[in-house]
Amino acid sequence: YDSALLGLLLSQPDDVLPAMELAALDALHTLLYDQQQEQQQNNQLNETAMANNNDTIDANGETLQAQTNTKDFPTTSNIQILLKGNLATTPLRSIKSEHMNKLLKCPGIVISTSPIRSRATQIQLRCSRCLHSQRLLAEGGPFGSMAIPRRCAGPDPASCGPAPYGVVTDECHFVDRQTLKLQEAPEKVPTGEMPRSVLMAVERGLVDRAPPGTRVNVLCIPTLHSAGGGGGNGADSVRSLYLRIVGMSRENAPGESATFTEREEEAFRLLARRSDVYQILSRSIAPSISGSYTVDIKKAIVVMLMGGCRKKLPDGLRLRGDINVLLLGDPSTAKSQFLKFASRVAPVGIYTSGKGSSAAGLTASVVKDSRGEFFLEGGAMVLADGGIVAIDEFDKMRPADRVAIHEAMEQQTISIAKAGITTVLNTRSSVLAAANPVFGRYDDLKSAAENINLMTTILSRFDLIFLVRDIREDERDRDICRHVMGIHTSSSIESHGSGGAGGVGGGLSRNGGSAYGSTDGDGNDESGAGTFTTSSSTNANSAEAIVDNIMRIATSGVGELEVPAMKKYLQYAKAKCTPRLSDEAGDVLASSYVKIRDDVRKRTGGGRGGDEDGSTVIPITVRQLEALVRISESLAKMRLDSEVRAEDIAEALRLFRVSTMAASAADQQATATKVIPMGGGAASTGGTSILSGGGTHEEMQRTESFLRSRLAIGALVNKHRLVEEAASQGYNALVVGRAIAIMATRGEVQERNHSRLLKRIK
Repeated sequence: YDSALLGLLLSQPDDVLPAMELAALDALHTLLYDQQQEQQQNNQLNETAMANNNDTIDANGETLQAQTNTKDFPTTSNIQILLKGNLATTPLRSIKSEHMNKLLKCPGIVISTSPIRSRATQIQLRCSRCLHSQRLLAEGGPFGSMAIPRRCAGPDPASCGPAPYGVVTDECHFVDRQTLKLQEAPEKVPTGEMPRSVLMAVERGLVDRAPPGTRVNVLCIPTLHSAGGGGGNGADSVRSLYLRIVGMSRENAPGESATFTEREEEAFRLLARRSDVYQILSRSIAPSISGSYTVDIKKAIVVMLMGGCRKKLPDGLRLRGDINVLLLGDPSTAKSQFLKFASRVAPVGIYTSGKGSSAAGLTASVVKDSRGEFFLEGGAMVLADGGIVAIDEFDKMRPADRVAIHEAMEQQTISIAKAGITTVLNTRSSVLAAANPVFGRYDDLKSAAENINLMTTILSRFDLIFLVRDIREDERDRDICRHVMGIHTSSSIESHGSGGAGGVGGGLSRNGGSAYGSTDGDGNDESGAGTFTTSSSTNANSAEAIVDNIMRIATSGVGELEVPAMKKYLQYAKAKCTPRLSDEAGDVLASSYVKIRDDVRKRTGGGRGGDEDGSTVIPITVRQLEALVRISESLAKMRLDSEVRAEDIAEALRLFRVSTMAASAADQQATATKVIPMGGGAASTGGTSILSGGGTHEEMQRTESFLRSRLAIGALVNKHRLVEEAASQGYNALVVGRAIAIMATRGEVQERNHSRLLKRIK
């Protein structure tokens, strides 16, 4: 170890690395020369013994074969020094002018790659008249250029004329060169800032090492180059930055690349041994979001963050281990808050909105650069490889854009065949999506097919589907008010510095009926885990703070895990634990799935499980069986257990029943209301009457009689004016709307022009 050489390497890598490559080349020549000398002696002895008349030895005692072998010695273009080290990382946005031509270590994500091109390191020139030859060496790095002499350097340059030299391509030396674009990791970008990206140049052995979406740590030399191509006569005073890569380490997955101390591993194992670790993790998901309906949603998000186990079958097929969750329901039910918190606590998380996302932005795009070449640029699902993608307003996406992520959600790959580029990118990420019904709020009178503007093909790719309702109850509304007022009061006290974390925790411990709706208007839902970690937010990411938080929860069982501690535990569980189903657990799961399919078949009255006959929009297929397996493995992974237990199967089935099965049952109950005879009773959905909007049975019958008398068969009227007319005659407007909906389900009237017009059919 030489500290002076290290300092020289850090401050002047452009001067040290070429000298190191020459030294390595000299050492390799010496080694190869010794081996060849030994081989020559053996060949001479063998040839002398076998045939004395075989004159293969020249006057100097060297074989002709040895002379030809010396020409095959490596050159400097064949030797490349790659660096590895534990330097402190420098963010891309922190690279300044003082860092130029120094050795840095920068982390990031590769978002685009260019085709491999050949760069000349040595050019052989030959005069076209006098055949004079000379060799030029390239300078200026990967983007450097060489100026060909305008006059011949031979004995008679005047007779050769201007520009006599031509390039002898066969005698030139070339190396492979590729340009990449490195971008900051999404979780490292400050709030409200755009992610920074910078151009990278890799050569020789580093080409084709990092496809788009790969997380890397690069040892690089910040350098400048002229992006304009040198169009002016003078030198450019302002140039573009690029990184010349001299070392690259690839992160295969966030959990695999994480390192853990002995104290952290001890704390993780102590937490995993608790019988209520599942409850501790679930209540640590957005603690400020409270309510009875959020309990199962939080458990589903924990299951999704933990994930199942990826499997590779003997025939080469791969089965995904990531879990996809869909939250579908009324506004102001904290769906977006769950998405934002999940994207924060996941090791790799990207949050996007459906309306502002396109197919290319989610998957991958082919972009043309300034030279007219095409290169790949990865989208959100590629960049979130190994983490989660949170897609808000999922129903607002264009159908063509939703179809583009079908392959990414199930096969976890994206196939590209554009502009001559044919490749497959990995998208091993979970999808957490939130959507609203077609009419803004979920209408119990309509079936799920009418409420959900999503195709069965995309719904079958979600392992858990939750229908989130905003039920109007007096006691529930009072709990909501107490909870929201407690959050706002605690937040205002904290902002003035007169409150502690304990007061906030007390305010958040109440189990209200719903969630707060607008406490993070700036886009940062610090009111999640951040509200009870304000006092130690500066040290929350340190190893000591993580261990202290986990040890306190593991010993007392009271409180919630902070975001850094939970993120670290998720990384540890993913990296260290791969549970598998036992034969008994597999039999229980298979029999339960068969029973679920049979129940759906009986409820729908179909002969094919009720999924293909169009009677339900939420299917129950073999994908749901695989979903149950993944959920069971995730529950076992929380305990760091290597085998799935019976209680894991039971909890997976319970989660599936309260989510996807409950949504499918609600679909069937709503569909059943279509066959209610005229004047019949009110059907109920989930314990709530379809007439809960107001009005008794007699009032509903009077309203229907008024509508029949007002609407002649075949008449087409404005719905809004009809409701106003009924209200002016003493009818309840809400009851009138319900009556119109019931008559529409019976087929008496039809809604036209986006429910603006009504037409009487019978």
